[in-house]
Amino acid sequence: MKKEMTCIICPNGCELCVELEGKDIKEVSGALCKRGKAYVSQEITDPKRTIASLIKVNDGEEALVSVRTTKAIPKEKIFDVMKEIKNKEVNAPIKVDQVLIENILGLGSDIIATKVVDRK
Repeated sequence: MKKEMTCIICPNGCELCVELEGKDIKEVSGALCKRGKAYVSQEITDPKRTIASLIKVNDGEEALVSVRTTKAIPKEKIFDVMKEIKNKEVNAPIKVDQVLIENILGLGSDIIATKVVDRK
């Protein structure tokens, strides 16, 4: 089976053609750098994503703080992680890179703030 993918690892955005036999990768073409093949392998066998979202802030100059994961999480866990983030509230002040949820769902990734929110 052939599958077409766009590599997102570097700015080249290579259009990759992948020849699969089940989940076994037989051939990858179209990659301008060696990272394309590694991307395909990871995407086929264990797809992961980073998440960016918002968390409610109590007593802050802003009602929400932007957050992100510190490392990619399994794609199938995105909705579970988003549910945890949605249910979280934090108190101001918040600092950039402050861990707001440690080791979310035991996935080895923290949820950190990406901006400052001062107290009212």
